[in-house]
Amino acid sequence: MNDLEQYKDDLERLIAKGERLTLAMRYECRPEAFKERLREQVGGDEEEVADFLRNLPSFQAEYQTWYSEAKVLVRQLLPDRFDDFSSYYETPKGRKELTAENYRISDCLIGIRKEEWGEMVGPSAAIPRFQQQLAIVKAVKNSFESSLFKISQIVQADLFDSELEAAKALVKNGFLRAAGAVAGVVMEGHLAQVCKNRGITLRKRAPTIAELNDALKDVIDFPQWRANQRLGDIRNLCVHKKGDEPTEEQVKDLVDGVMKLTKTLF
Repeated sequence: MNDLEQYKDDLERLIAKGERLTLAMRYECRPEAFKERLREQVGGDEEEVADFLRNLPSFQAEYQTWYSEAKVLVRQLLPDRFDDFSSYYETPKGRKELTAENYRISDCLIGIRKEEWGEMVGPSAAIPRFQQQLAIVKAVKNSFESSLFKISQIVQADLFDSELEAAKALVKNGFLRAAGAVAGVVMEGHLAQVCKNRGITLRKRAPTIAELNDALKDVIDFPQWRANQRLGDIRNLCVHKKGDEPTEEQVKDLVDGVMKLTKTLF
């Protein structure tokens, strides 16, 4: 697993833990109401209710760890929401009296309560604040995935450019089959990425260029599909020693065609 995938997994784990902490917070604030609703959802099965409650985390015990991890992520990946994220936890500066509007998660953790207009303001007032924090973390995920997509495309494009420059050098030095093989690898990798970008499921684990091109037939125009087919034929001529030798013109067409493909089809 590479670093980018690890970051994505860590973010998924943080969101999943946040979802569980939301349930734990609701249970700790209103245990009887929470259990009653849970009974309705499981058809009154008391054993299932008890098992679910046993597996809930403790909001009081585990929130600070979650907050510390999430705060770092928000600061790095969604800095314009960092102040909002922190404000849902921190006591407002200059707060003179406690109200439902200025109650914060930090108040919840130490169990502060106050009667206001005949009703008790307490930990349950912090539930919407934590929900907002979790929503921001989920927004980080969306931003992060978008950034990862852009980063991966840039990295891949740079790699392909480098490999195609190497293919051009091979052509210049007369290594036509080797140049065609390199260009073919780039083409295969790019078409596979295009299929992924467009949500196309591939049946084989290692499809050929022709199979990748056919998978795209319904989403690209016919001239592009036909051009890809021709490039694939030249690549096959380069890597299979039976039959005719590839010409320099054919291999140049392959390298130039793949270069154009990587810049125009996404």
